[in-house]
Amino acid sequence: MDLLYTGLLIVGVAVAVYVLFKILSAPIKWVFKLLINGVIGFLLLFLANFVGGFFNFAIPVNLLTCVIAGAFGIPGVIFLVVMVLFFL
Repeated sequence: MDLLYTGLLIVGVAVAVYVLFKILSAPIKWVFKLLINGVIGFLLLFLANFVGGFFNFAIPVNLLTCVIAGAFGIPGVIFLVVMVLFFL
């Protein structure tokens, strides 16, 4: 009987780990995608400032611009460039 209970316990733990992995995999993918998007936005923000330095153009680096570039990535940096070019 102990062998049966041990086998059921192993199967139960394996099922619980599988269900937990399935439940947590979507938020982990979302956080990973947000992290990659943030890194790309951060790099593009500084690349835009570096290249813009040759043309007397700069996007101010502050909390708001970093959040926009980090949260939205490439479209966020394009938005910031358009905002600086036409509205500031």
